[in-house]
Amino acid sequence: MDQQVLKSNLPDNISARLQALSFNDGAATLVLDAGGLDAAARAALELAVHAALEGLEGVREVRVALMGEKPRRRIVAIGSGKGGVGKSTLTANLAVALARMGFRVGVVDADIYGPSQPKLLASEGIRAGAAEKQLLPVDGPEGVKVLSMGHLVDPGKAIAWRGPMAAGALGQLMEAGWGDTELLLVDLPPGTGDVQLTMIQRHRPDGAVIVSTPQDLALIDAKRAIQLFDQVGVPVIGLVENMAGYICPHCGKGSDPFGSGGAESAAAELGVPFLGRIPLAMEIREASDAGTPPAASAAPEGASFHAIAGGLAGWLRG
Repeated sequence: MDQQVLKSNLPDNISARLQALSFNDGAATLVLDAGGLDAAARAALELAVHAALEGLEGVREVRVALMGEKPRRRIVAIGSGKGGVGKSTLTANLAVALARMGFRVGVVDADIYGPSQPKLLASEGIRAGAAEKQLLPVDGPEGVKVLSMGHLVDPGKAIAWRGPMAAGALGQLMEAGWGDTELLLVDLPPGTGDVQLTMIQRHRPDGAVIVSTPQDLALIDAKRAIQLFDQVGVPVIGLVENMAGYICPHCGKGSDPFGSGGAESAAAELGVPFLGRIPLAMEIREASDAGTPPAASAAPEGASFHAIAGGLAGWLRG
């Protein structure tokens, strides 16, 4: 058995990636270029090599080394100019909706001082593990992985850290053992402070989604958030209007306690896409408090999250 015979038994798609081949004492060792392949394709390539060579006369062992970097994980930041606009709820539901579309999704709760993703993604009280000096995310609904300061400290405990400590904590969350996760949604704290700047400088997002309510004050702050990402060259994928319209459960009449259409108008003014609106609904609040994201069910209140996730998925695939 020589190297040429071994090579002749390899399919063309494997031969095209072959960088080196050796055969000693019954052990065939192959080095293949796996650049541009995701985890599933890399695994399939390795299995195909074993299938082609194992069982050949004289071959006792097959060893495969796959070279080339795996594709970089995509990062999308979910931000807002001010607190209380439903950014974390949107992040959790987008993660679930995208997971149901087939994406392998992780959520980083970058709100170091006020983590809420453990509650929203049904992992409150679960401690994150660690391996080889990396934190390990915990499992949430629909296969979504999530990591938060809420998984590292006791529930309700105040985190009184200065900016550099918070920035260091964000680095540990971002650089955790995310495995084959292909998309990270980062739930940023409100505003344009240290954590946001650290995120952009050290863990540059591929894009950002901005959340606002329709009222003028929230929109002023949302515009600031959009300008921050524009200034540093991070594409703004679009603007989402939350708490847009309320249907009275008793009389069935609709009202707009926070106004209507403001975010859509602001998006047009700023030249960014408008991704959609989410109603002010008791069902969304109750489901969020219970750790059962509406996007994980067929309930009507999940439809708006799926529509927005569809727009985001189109951007990611485009």
